[in-house]
Amino acid sequence: MTEHQLREQEFQIARYRHLEREVTDPLAACLLHSIIEDLEAELRRNSPDWLGPRD
Repeated sequence: MTEHQLREQEFQIARYRHLEREVTDPLAACLLHSIIEDLEAELRRNSPDWLGPRD
């Protein structure tokens, strides 16, 4: 993955985290959480020095 793609993936994770906090439907929150976990796992595979979300 290029640096640009890594930043885009981090941005996408941040967007899904924001949606997860805002959603009121428990099923939607669960699905968003699953998406976030998958995106983070992919990011870890493609960037071993990734330290996690920047809050």
